[in-house]
Amino acid sequence: MDDDSLVKKHDDMFSRGVETFIDPNDAFAKKIKEKKEGTYTKDIIVKFGVDPTRPDIHIGHAAVLRKLRMLQDVGCKVVFLVGDFTAQIGDPTGKSKVRPEIDQEEIERNMKTYLDQVGKILRTDSTVFSWMRNSDWFLSVSDMAPKQGLMMRFGVTPVNPSSFVGKALLYEDTRMQKKYLKRKELVDITLRGFLATLRRVTHARLIERDMFAERLKSGGELYMHEMMYPVLQGIDSVVLAKVYGSCDMEVGGTDQTFNMLMGRDVMKGNMLSEQSVLSVKILPGTDGKEKMSKSLGNYIGITDEPNDMFGKTMSIPDSVIGVYYELATFTPMDDIRVIEKQTAAGRLNPRDAKLALARQIVSIYHGEEAARRAEESFVNTFSKKEIPETMSEVRAAKGAALADILVKEGVVESKSAYRRLVEGNAIRVLGETETVISDYAYTVAETTPFRVGKHTFVKIVVE
Repeated sequence: MDDDSLVKKHDDMFSRGVETFIDPNDAFAKKIKEKKEGTYTKDIIVKFGVDPTRPDIHIGHAAVLRKLRMLQDVGCKVVFLVGDFTAQIGDPTGKSKVRPEIDQEEIERNMKTYLDQVGKILRTDSTVFSWMRNSDWFLSVSDMAPKQGLMMRFGVTPVNPSSFVGKALLYEDTRMQKKYLKRKELVDITLRGFLATLRRVTHARLIERDMFAERLKSGGELYMHEMMYPVLQGIDSVVLAKVYGSCDMEVGGTDQTFNMLMGRDVMKGNMLSEQSVLSVKILPGTDGKEKMSKSLGNYIGITDEPNDMFGKTMSIPDSVIGVYYELATFTPMDDIRVIEKQTAAGRLNPRDAKLALARQIVSIYHGEEAARRAEESFVNTFSKKEIPETMSEVRAAKGAALADILVKEGVVESKSAYRRLVEGNAIRVLGETETVISDYAYTVAETTPFRVGKHTFVKIVVE
């Protein structure tokens, strides 16, 4: 790679899709330069935190993950911090009401799915990747809940796993710092340590958060555990700095900017070098309005089938074509500006811009051949009004409610989402002509293909 290409890549890393980059005195940028020159020999640690409240990664998450991959490629080590402890509190970011708690078993399932999926984008070899649970330092011996039937031994002596000694053995044996990082001195956060941190954080600083002020202004309740969330996230940065030797930068979406800046405050209060902060723009959902979210049904999952991924991309409003190119593809920014200007001037049909966009997105996650086939299927289906040759098949009993089938199979998120689709005439029986379903209680009587929404097709095979 020539010098001009390296400069371009460096500029893209800190500007493309970036809302905020806080790096006083160019401390982080200098470390990257020195790492390349061989004069900085320590790991450059980049923190990325996720509360695994949902199991799937969508292309909105991928915008941040690709930024992390760029950082890996210039010598940084990404620490994927799974907030299994803080997930049970719930990040109040963007929420007008208290988030529901999520149990540990669901967190564990979601964690495994997250870690399986990040490998599609990030390098996961130990030289540039590590991961930790923040329960590793927030939980204590008394929090341990041994599984029924678990046998514990202290030397050769059997130990009741529910006793203090049994819990202490389980606590030590499951510490990631010890098991995976082979650390002898483990970092714990005690109540005393937490209170010491709170002595350096003012109420006025916490109440600066827009969503807190707005909730109070509207007469809503604001609970103390929610106000503590940014502090706990900041403590995570302190612990990572102690465990890995530094926490040089934290990367997240723009909705995390306040929390990441709180990390700088908490690190400063603990006499540590403050992390730099890079926030990435939020990718809007396929509706073009709300943040991409599975719960809103406006997401494109990175594990979606090629045809679904292509069709969902084609459904986005023309107004967000540019930001999708910026955050979801590798198209050079100069080319994106040309696309935006040409579509605005009417010289480029937005449909053609979206076809190229969808082709790129599918190619990133499924390969060029799958992208070509998905485009061909889309054009045949929606331009030539053909029923797709292949579509997802699900099996159901005769007389089963369509709503129950679609929710169970994950085709729609919920019964309320199904109702909205019916109200919008968006569920249709396919055949020589399409028949709109207007009955919420519609049941299946025979094997039938359906179109759900604009671009989702499913065949229900009646057994």
